[in-house]
Amino acid sequence: MRVLVTGASGWLGSFLMPALQRAGHEALPLRRGDGPGEVRWDPSAGTIDALSGIDAVVHLAGVGIGHKRWSDTQKRAILDSRTIGTRLLSEAIAAADPRPSVLISASAIGYYGDRGDEELTEASRPGDDFLADVCVQWEGATQPAQAAGVRTVTTRTGIVLSSSGGALKRMLLPFKLGAGGRLGSGYQWMSWISLDDEIAAIIHLLDSDVSGPVNLVAPNPVTNREFTKTLGAVLKRPTFLPTPLAPVKALYGSELVESLLLASQRVVGTALADSGYAFAHPTLTPALEAAT
Repeated sequence: MRVLVTGASGWLGSFLMPALQRAGHEALPLRRGDGPGEVRWDPSAGTIDALSGIDAVVHLAGVGIGHKRWSDTQKRAILDSRTIGTRLLSEAIAAADPRPSVLISASAIGYYGDRGDEELTEASRPGDDFLADVCVQWEGATQPAQAAGVRTVTTRTGIVLSSSGGALKRMLLPFKLGAGGRLGSGYQWMSWISLDDEIAAIIHLLDSDVSGPVNLVAPNPVTNREFTKTLGAVLKRPTFLPTPLAPVKALYGSELVESLLLASQRVVGTALADSGYAFAHPTLTPALEAAT
C-alpha cells in the first residue's frame, strides 16, 4: 500500500515510517514544505494537495498535549491543531478519486476523562473535561471521510512506553536517581502500551476490517502505585517517597497535572483484541525492560 502519514517527523511518526517500509508498504510523509515529489498541506491556510494514488492515510499530527502549561492560547492550539487538520484531511480523502481505502486518525484515552475504577471500553461514554472535549471534537472531524464510505479508525492511545519520548522519558531521570515515587494517592489507573505494540497495532489496523474507535492499550492496566513499584524494580532503584506535586503544578498548572498525572483511566482494548492482534508486551515488567 501507498500510505500517507501526517506527523511523519514527530516522535511516533519517526518510528512508524520505517516500520511501514519494513512491512512492505510505501510510506509517504504529508508535509508543509515544498520538496520535489512531496505531498503538501497547510492546515492553517486550508490547502492540501490532491491525494491521488494514495491507498491509506495515517494521521498523527497535533500540538503536544503535555509540553506546556495550559494557557487559553495553548489550549486553543491543542484543539485547533487536531480538529482543523483532521477535517481538512478528511475532506481531501472524501474528494479523492479514487479514494484511500482507510483513514487511521489518532485520538487518546483522554476521551474518557477521570473515571476511577470503572472499566472503560470503546463503547464507554466520553468524559467532561478539556481533554475529553478535545478528543470528541478530534474524532468528530473525521466525519467527511466516514460519510464518503472510507473505513475510518480513531486510535485512542494510552501512555506509550519508550525511553525516547513521551511520559516514560520524563520519568526516567528522577527514577534513576532514586527520587521516583507514586503520584498523589497512587490508586489512579494507568493504561499503557509499549512503543513496539503501538506501531505494530497501527500497521495491523491498516490491513484489518476494523472501523470506529480502537483503544490502543495493553491488556493489563496498572495503578500508579504498581507502575511506580515495577519501574523502580526494573531500574533497581528505591521508590519509597511520593513525588512532590507542588513544583510540578507550579510549572505546568493544576489542570494539566490533574488531567495527565492524576486522572484514573482503566481502559481495555476490546476492538483490538477482537481483531486478532497479538501483543508483544502484554504485561508491564517486560514492556519496561524493553523500553529502558
